[in-house]
This record gives sequence, C-alpha cells and structure tokens, in this order.
Amino acid sequence: MTVVANLPSSMKAGQWDVDQQKVVINNVSVPEPGPNEFLVKMRSASLCHSDIMAINDNKETVTLGHEGLGHIVSMHPSARDKGFQIGDAVGFLYILGCCFECNGCMIHNLFCETGKQKLQGFTTDGFFSEYAVVDYHNAAKLNEKLWNMDAGCAIFCAGITAFHSIDSCELQPGDWFGVIGCGGLGQVATQYAKAMGLRVIGIDIQDGNLEETRKQGADAVFNSKDNPNYIEEIQKLTGGGVAAVAVYTNSHRAYQAAPSIIKLGGTLMVIGIPKEQLTVSYMDIVMKRFKIKSDNTSIPQRMGKAVEFTEKHGIMPVVDVRGGLEALPEMVLEMQEGRNRTRTAVVFS
Repeated sequence: MTVVANLPSSMKAGQWDVDQQKVVINNVSVPEPGPNEFLVKMRSASLCHSDIMAINDNKETVTLGHEGLGHIVSMHPSARDKGFQIGDAVGFLYILGCCFECNGCMIHNLFCETGKQKLQGFTTDGFFSEYAVVDYHNAAKLNEKLWNMDAGCAIFCAGITAFHSIDSCELQPGDWFGVIGCGGLGQVATQYAKAMGLRVIGIDIQDGNLEETRKQGADAVFNSKDNPNYIEEIQKLTGGGVAAVAVYTNSHRAYQAAPSIIKLGGTLMVIGIPKEQLTVSYMDIVMKRFKIKSDNTSIPQRMGKAVEFTEKHGIMPVVDVRGGLEALPEMVLEMQEGRNRTRTAVVFS
C-alpha cells in the first residue's frame, strides 16, 4: 500500500449511537483501504435527508454520511494505475463491496449479484469522519479550480441525483419543468434545469425555500399551502402544464397533487420517498395521460456526465457550512425537526 507519511492511527468520527439515541463524536481507528480502495482525507461532508433514514433504521452504531469530497492519501495496490494519484481531489459515491459489472450493478449497485454490497453511512461507516475508504470505481477526479471543496460535497448525492432526474426527462430547451419540494435538492435541481435551458416552476409550502429557489433561477414559484389556486395559475402560465415535474420531497400529498400540473403526455419523476405507497390512476397510465420515471445517484458509469456538466456550468449547491464535526449533532437535530432551509455541511481541517 502506498501511504502518505505521518498518517494518524486514530481520528474523529460523527456516529449515531443506538444506545444513547443521539449523534456523538467518537475517536476511532483510521481505516485501511482494502482491495480496489483509496484512503481519502475528507475535506467536507454534507447532511442529507436519507441520513435520517439511517438513524431511524440502524441497530448498530455507524459513522454517518454518504456525501463527501476529499484528497487521496493512500491506495491499496489493486487501486493503483486506475487513473488516480496520491493527492488527487476526488468526489465519490458510497457503495462498497459490489462487483460494479454484473446485471444488478448495471441497474443499481445495491442489486449486486454478489450480495456483498455495503452502503456507506447506513450499513457501514460513512463520510462524517476525518478519513474514509472509497472504492476507486466510485470516484471522480475533480478540477479544484472549478470546485468549492467546502460546499461541493453535496453534489455527490444531491447534485448527481438532481442532474439525472432532469436529464432522464428528455426535455428540450424552453420546456417547463416543475420542482416540487424546494429544499436543498430542489434548489440544486433548479440550477441544473436552468443550465439546460428549461423554464422552472418551484412549488413548496415554505416561503423561505421558495425565495431561495427563485434566487437559483426559478421563473416562478408557488406556495401550494397558502395559494388554493396554484394549480390553475400554473396551467395558465405554462399553457396546459409542465412538460415534466420532479418531486424532491417525501410528502405523499405532494405526489397526489403533482399530476394536476403535468401537461398531456408529460412526465412525473419520482425522487422523494414517502412512507405511503404511490397512488395513481391506472386509466391515466393506460391512456398515456402522463408517464412515470425515477432516478437517483445511479451507477458510477453514469457519474462522469453529471460531473462534466457540473464543472462546465459552475453548478454548486447552496450549502450552509457549519464548521467541524462538532456541528453535526445540531445539524441532525435541525433536520429531524424540519428547520433547515438549505443543505448543511461540515469541513475538516
């Protein structure tokens, strides 16, 4: 293993303690990279709503986080000569142990036919730590002149998901695109949509989120809670509805209302995951009133297109950088209580 000199043996990690039922900052051993893995000195890591799922579901203490950026400080011999070098700035996805080439992995790495896949931040340690292991298949080298290494950590979940969610709608410049749920994910989706030449409508129940989405370039915003006529107003503004709408919230009510603003033959993009089951009219689907698609961070083979587009257009999420790991407990509490308006992140020295 090639190693940068003077690596510490221990590090700080932000973990969900299942016994105390809270986030704690623990001293743990620095991991060693295994086959196909780098050791990355983390520069930043951001919090996602999915991390709350890890907190709710985990039965064992685990280091949180699946969004991060950092620099390679050591490599397993099997990860050498793969296009990366010690010192490279990298962003990365968050699944370890899969083969990255079977039929299951071509859909999503969680479906790997080996059954050895592990989800960082959920079933194995994630990125709210000073060092983390990363499979080279998951990594993308970054141009540091084009990246904010403090805030860009959110791109490797929110940004890539947002890019895929719009790109997969197969829209044309000038089309109307609806963003339902204007939190951090919806805000970065607005940036991508505008960079693709789309006209954007933001829909949310929080005026603060709508204001930020307008700052990101939305052509119009609507408060679906306070404005009982928002559906009619959107239909009038767009001439019959948006060409596609993506739902970036886990609100079941948001999904129930979404088809009402889609034009005939348009697309409903499923991103947020409510607890309730999606309910749609079979007749709407049979008659092609609208079609349903979904996307996510997807597989590493698709990551390059998203990273290239991000660098070309200077896409960068609005991220509230709170400082070091000591800020993580309050960040988690704020998200649990629904008080956050943008994505939050920590930066490592």
